[in-house]
Amino acid sequence: MSKTSKLRMYSRKGGKVLNTPKSTELNIKDMFDMFITDKSIEGLSERTLHDYNIHFSYLLDYLGGSILNIQFNKELFKSYIAYMLHDKGLSPVTANVRIRTIRAFLRYCYLNGYINEPIHEHFKPVKTKEDTLESFTPEEVKRLLSFVDEKSYKGFRDKVIIYLLLDTLVRCSELVGIKRKNIDLKAGFITLESEGTKSKKSRVIPISTKTTKLLKEYVELTDVYGAEFLFLTYEGGLLSDNTVRKNLAELGEIAGVNKRVSPHTFRHTGALFYILNGGDPFSLQKILGHSDMSMVRKYIQMTNTDVKKQHNVFSPLNRVF
Repeated sequence: MSKTSKLRMYSRKGGKVLNTPKSTELNIKDMFDMFITDKSIEGLSERTLHDYNIHFSYLLDYLGGSILNIQFNKELFKSYIAYMLHDKGLSPVTANVRIRTIRAFLRYCYLNGYINEPIHEHFKPVKTKEDTLESFTPEEVKRLLSFVDEKSYKGFRDKVIIYLLLDTLVRCSELVGIKRKNIDLKAGFITLESEGTKSKKSRVIPISTKTTKLLKEYVELTDVYGAEFLFLTYEGGLLSDNTVRKNLAELGEIAGVNKRVSPHTFRHTGALFYILNGGDPFSLQKILGHSDMSMVRKYIQMTNTDVKKQHNVFSPLNRVF
């Protein structure tokens, strides 16, 4: 059955086509443009808005084109979820990212009177297995660093990036948004401005002595560019987060590390190492920039070996004997 046929079937099924809303008939593309404008005014990052547009394009592909608000119903969107999971074979995690965008869009449409029914309330993200966030071992981090060509500008910059990702636990978008004026090498802090963070709140993150020393060398090396931002291309332009991801992935292949080598994996790894080294979860929460401790728990997923090592150090019997 074609997508268009599916759409007709779900539009007529059980007489569940919505009545024309009080507002005029609107095209889904026009409504989404208004949604994006609204979210932009709210202050969502450019990357988030870009992701929203990508997720919406997948929905349009499924629909086979554009539809009107009077054709919206819960069966249509539930069928799209089934299509993602069963026809496309997407993982629940991937599908949920797109589902959240759809729900936010439908909620916007309902609150603004473009549709009469709160369709977003009729479906939720699908259940997923317990998250298993992959982390590097100390040996894998050393191996990655050993394959960095420090003699080249790109290689030295990548080494600084790895140190910062692991030491500060910043997100990739936050990393490339670091401004030179917000680096305090004497005190050992970096300030992330509110517009560059996911939570839209400024954050002060500490940096260790080793990272400070390496960062000082990089800052002096790139002073000649007179740039506003810290991480630059060889020509002095702003380094993009996509380039950082690409370079790390290529480094992982060269080093033969059979895990996803990405900024987010370094974030997971840094959080785990922080706890294993004796750090407390509350200071970790502040460094990560999370307002919810449940999110912090997802980052601290220890292997049985990690738990065994911690138990040997902190066993209750050590208090007795």
